[in-house]
Amino acid sequence: MARPQMFRTAALGLGLALALSGCSAISAISDASKTLEVYELRAPEIAPAGRSLGLELVIEEPTTSGALQTDRIMIRPDPLQAQYLPGIRWSETTPVMLQTLMLRSLEQTQALRYVGRTPLGIGGDVALLTELVDFQAEVAPDGETGAVELRLISRVVRERDVRILGTRSFSTRALLPSLDEPAIIAGFDQAATQLLAEHAAWVLSVLR
Repeated sequence: MARPQMFRTAALGLGLALALSGCSAISAISDASKTLEVYELRAPEIAPAGRSLGLELVIEEPTTSGALQTDRIMIRPDPLQAQYLPGIRWSETTPVMLQTLMLRSLEQTQALRYVGRTPLGIGGDVALLTELVDFQAEVAPDGETGAVELRLISRVVRERDVRILGTRSFSTRALLPSLDEPAIIAGFDQAATQLLAEHAAWVLSVLR
């Protein structure tokens, strides 16, 4: 399984406890004076599909709620509260990072003539439109464990007549034995790897 890349390492320690017990995380989103440790997730390893479909696929940036339009790593102490882990962030905003991971996953299949964020010409053959619903860690009632929850709604659209070829919702969950930094990042890695592998296989099944 591919593992997340860490540029620098730091424990959450007391900072996480304070973040979960107190101040609003929305206000922490733009603390430009702090240097944050940076993490990135890697796409799963996917075997080539065997034959090319000869299609050009454009992957649009996922749409999502304002709470996920950030490079901060979200954690929910309860279902109605969004906070961000102190001192760490993703290497890109969450939607852009997911777009990058989907692109790399589908490229590995070698089943498409072209996969990109923009078309080679005026338009591609098909477009991948996604909505990111969940991409966060959630704290369990015991306050010491939790789970990473990911949910994505995906649509494959044929460009020439704007016909929806397929729609599906994907969700994955990874249990967290603790709420320390390594466990949370490993949970995101596990959940994202599973979701991206399932998503790439589904996209190809729609296009065949």
